Amino acid sequence: MTQWVYIEDVADHVGEKIEIRGWMFNKRSSGKIHFLQLRDGTGFIQAIVEKSSVDEEIFQIAASLRIESSVMIEGIIREDKRSPYGYEMDVKNIEVVQIPIEDYPISKKDHGVDFLMTNRHLWLRSKKQFHILLTRNEIIRAVREFYNLKKFVLVDTPILTGSIGECSGEVFDIEYFDLGKAYLAQTGQLYLEAAAMALGKVFNLGPTFRAEKSKTRRHLTEFWMNEAEMAYYSSDDNMEFQEELVSYVVKKVLERASDHLMAIDRDLKPLEKVKAPFPRMSYDEAIKLLQKKDFDIKWGDDIGGDEETGISEEFDKPVMVYNYPRNIKAFYMQPDPSNPEVVLCNDMLAPEGYGEIIGASQRIHDPDLLVERIKEFNLPVESYDWYIDLRKHGTVPHSGFGMGIERLVAWICKLDHIREAIPFARTIYRIHP
Repeated sequence: MTQWVYIEDVADHVGEKIEIRGWMFNKRSSGKIHFLQLRDGTGFIQAIVEKSSVDEEIFQIAASLRIESSVMIEGIIREDKRSPYGYEMDVKNIEVVQIPIEDYPISKKDHGVDFLMTNRHLWLRSKKQFHILLTRNEIIRAVREFYNLKKFVLVDTPILTGSIGECSGEVFDIEYFDLGKAYLAQTGQLYLEAAAMALGKVFNLGPTFRAEKSKTRRHLTEFWMNEAEMAYYSSDDNMEFQEELVSYVVKKVLERASDHLMAIDRDLKPLEKVKAPFPRMSYDEAIKLLQKKDFDIKWGDDIGGDEETGISEEFDKPVMVYNYPRNIKAFYMQPDPSNPEVVLCNDMLAPEGYGEIIGASQRIHDPDLLVERIKEFNLPVESYDWYIDLRKHGTVPHSGFGMGIERLVAWICKLDHIREAIPFARTIYRIHP
């Protein structure tokens, strides 16, 4: 039998007769020759069917193929530097798995965003989406790799939870048998804190949910988040670790996915500058900068998307804004001992206008202060009994953060909208397909 080879490996089989199993995403014909554009999930290649080199039956099969026909094609691989793929296949045989029963709905012409999102299950097959998703794969691979190198322990945190991790107005709730309401997790942080007290350095990577009615290009209602918690880490330790993580991920993506980035016209030069240490500015300094740039903002206001862009465009690599006012940050953040009106926290803002990719803080480790803050946020203290309990049995200073995978993908790929950074986007307007 002819050996089945993936397109990404054809360079190792020049001059050999092999089989490619995949789909025909485009075709053009010129009298006595058909040019079949093939993909198999690992790459793309052009397969050439010459009338003089194959049986008439094979030539007619090639003529009958429609866009997205699934095929198994035998042929000889040759190097061709004129080809955009570097290699071509001279076809000897074609076995059809299926010729589509109707025309493929996504054509070469421009389609609106709504049409493409409605057909997301098919749009994933396009070249741009292929390169984005392969880049996403390398980003996640690098994230996991970094934690393994640093000897962190993976802890899978619950998706169903009885505790609200951020804001009570931004949760999806369900009736949980006879136990009242449960919530889709906004964060795994609280559970990671428990694990950090047992294992020291822990991380997770999984889906999180926010019922926030945001319509910006940076927001999804379901997204993937990487979180980490570290016992005995100060806020400064935390920021240094974040710098290392993001620098490592960008470095590995440039090593492993540059071809994918260049295929979507991503300029690599800005990414090559992403090396620790990153610039830092206090919230106070950030407010003064924004006021100087004519933003309508005062001390005590939150820094939103437009403001993040205004800050980040001043830098050519991520910038870390630290120590926000306590009134605009989550209940679990440790107040600054030298100024209790601010908390020991930071947001990492990506350059090129992409804004926040990491939110972080040192966590409160005093049980009485934690209860006080929970009450300030009008949250039910009884729901956090176990979380408060962590502070009664060997409490220690500790810190952690959450990094949005889709925001990281959107920045690294320089996407116009975060919906292309995830296979199936969930927004306030879309849950289909």
